[in-house]
Amino acid sequence: MVFLSGDLKAARPLARFLRAGTVPSWADLVAFLLLAAAAVLVVRGAEDMSQPLAALHAAPVTLDPARLPEYALRTTLRMFLALFASLVFTFTIATLAAKSRKAELLIAPALDILQSVPVLGFLTFTVTFFMGLFPGRQLGVECAAIFAIFTSQAWNMAFSFYQSLRTIPADLDDVSRQFGFSPWRRFVRLELPFATPGLVWNVMMSMSGGWFFVVASEAITVGDTTVTLPGIGSWLSVAIARQDMRALALGVAAMAVVIVLYDQLVFRPVVAWADKFRFEQTASQQRPASWLYDLLRRAVWIRSLARPLARLSRVVSGLRPPVRLPALRLPAPPPALDKVLDGLWLALVAIAVVGGAGLLWSFLGQRLTLGDLGQVSLLGLATLVRVVVLIALATLVWVPIGVGIGLRPAWAERLQPIAQFLAAFPANVLFPFAVAAIVALRLDPNIWLSPLMVFGTQWYILFNVIAGASAIPGDLKEAAGMFGLRGWQWWRQVAIPGIFPYYVTGALTASGGSWNASIVAEAVSWGHQRLEAAGLGAYIARATTAGDSARVALGVAVMSVFVIVFNRVLWRPMYRFAERRLRLA
Repeated sequence: MVFLSGDLKAARPLARFLRAGTVPSWADLVAFLLLAAAAVLVVRGAEDMSQPLAALHAAPVTLDPARLPEYALRTTLRMFLALFASLVFTFTIATLAAKSRKAELLIAPALDILQSVPVLGFLTFTVTFFMGLFPGRQLGVECAAIFAIFTSQAWNMAFSFYQSLRTIPADLDDVSRQFGFSPWRRFVRLELPFATPGLVWNVMMSMSGGWFFVVASEAITVGDTTVTLPGIGSWLSVAIARQDMRALALGVAAMAVVIVLYDQLVFRPVVAWADKFRFEQTASQQRPASWLYDLLRRAVWIRSLARPLARLSRVVSGLRPPVRLPALRLPAPPPALDKVLDGLWLALVAIAVVGGAGLLWSFLGQRLTLGDLGQVSLLGLATLVRVVVLIALATLVWVPIGVGIGLRPAWAERLQPIAQFLAAFPANVLFPFAVAAIVALRLDPNIWLSPLMVFGTQWYILFNVIAGASAIPGDLKEAAGMFGLRGWQWWRQVAIPGIFPYYVTGALTASGGSWNASIVAEAVSWGHQRLEAAGLGAYIARATTAGDSARVALGVAVMSVFVIVFNRVLWRPMYRFAERRLRLA
C-alpha cells in the first residue's frame, strides 16, 4: 500500500531528505540510540527532581549498590544544569566586563568576592530562599544544590572568557571594525570563536571542580535544617559518617565511570570540534580526535536533520536591524568630562560599597565585638600564607607538565580523562587517610591539612596551561624550530608569553578556589575524630554547623577583603601586563 501526498511542494523536502541517504548507516543507528538514551535519562531525572519533599524522608539515601546508578544520574543532571547556567552567566557578565570599563570596575571585584565565598557560605543563605520558592517540593532543594554547584563552576569560566576577549589579536579586531560588524555579529563571528578553545578546557575544569563540592551541595546541613538529596555526593557523605570504606570505594568508582562517560560523549567531541577555532595561519599537524565526533560526521541522516539548525544558526548570526539607520557619530567627550564621568561612577560604586559595609556592620555590631574581628583577621592571615605557598608549589609542578601536554594533542587525548578524574576527586574521600596519618604520626594539623586545600584547585593551573600551550599558533612553533630556539630561550620567548594569560586565569581561580576549599580542608573529620587547622575556613565551618549566621557573615566578609586585596596587588597587574605585552598580533 502506498500513500501519496496531495501537496507535491510539501513532499519535496522529504524526497530530498530521502535522497540524501536512503538507508540509515550503522553510524545513524548508533547516534540515534545515544540521543534516545540521553533523552530518556534526562526525562527520568527531571521527573525525580519534581517529587514532593516528603519523598526524601520516605526514601532516605542508603548505601545499597543497586541505587548507585540512580544517584549518579541525579548528580550528573544537577552538574550539567549548573554548567548551562554557568555558560549563560559567562557569556553575559564576562562580555560586559570586557567591553565596558565602568562595568569592569564593579564586576571584577564582585567576581573576586564570589569566587572566594565558600559553598557553605552560599548554602547558609540560599537553602531557605529556594525552599520558600517551591514549598513542599524537592525542586526547591534541587535549585539550592544546583546553585551551590554553579558557584563552584561559573567564576573560572567567566575569568577565562574575560581574558580571551581582552587579548583578541589587534588585526582581527581591526578587520571586524572595517567590515562594520554589529555587536551581535562581532560576538558570534569573532569573539566567541576566538575564546572557544580556552573556554572548552575551562568548562571541563569547572565540571570537575563541581565534583569537589558535590558532597557539600547534596548533603546540606545548615543549623537545624538537614536535607540529603539522592546523589553520589550524599552517598559519599553517608559513607564517611559511617566509616564505610567499601561504600567509599564504590562511590569513587561510580564517579570515575560517570567522568569517563561524559568525557567520551561530551567533552572529547567538543574539544575536537573546537580545534577549528584555533588562531593560526598554518594547519595543525596533529588534531584532537574523537570517535563520537567522527561518527556524527558520518551519520548522514543525523546531518540532514541538523541542517535546519545550522541554517537557523547562520540566520541568527547574521541578524541585522530591520531598518538600517545612518551611523550616528558623536564627537568624543573632552578628557576633562570623561574624567568627571569616571569620578561620578567611582563615587556611585564607593557609595554602594560603603552602604553595604554599613548594613553589615549594623548586623554584626549587635552580636559581635572588635575582638572577634581581630581574631578572624589573624585566622585570615594564616589561611593566606597557606594559599600563597601552595599556589607557588603548584605552579612549579604543573606549568612544565601542562606545556608538555598542551603541545602534544595525542598526550592530551590520553591524559584528559585522568586529569578530569583527579580534578574531580573529592577531598572528603582523603579525610580518613589524612586523619589516620596525622594522628598516628603525631603531625601538626596546621601544616599537614594544608595540601587538602590545593588538592582540588591545583588543576585550574594545569587545565589553563594546557589550553594556553595548545593555543600557541603552529606557525609560531615552526618559526621557533627554524631559528633553533632551545632551553630557557624557548621558554622565555615562546612558551611563557604563549601561556601567560591563561596561567594568570588559572592561578587566579586556583587562588580563589583554595580560599573556598579551606572550608572543608581546615576542619576534617572521620567518624568521631575531628582535626582542625587554625584558619578562616575552619572558623566558617564551625559557625555554619552551629547555625551562627553572624559569624558566618563575618568570616565571609573578611575572606572577601583578603581575596580582593590579594588579587588587586598581584593578579590584576599580571592581567594588564598580558593585555599590553603578550597579545597575539
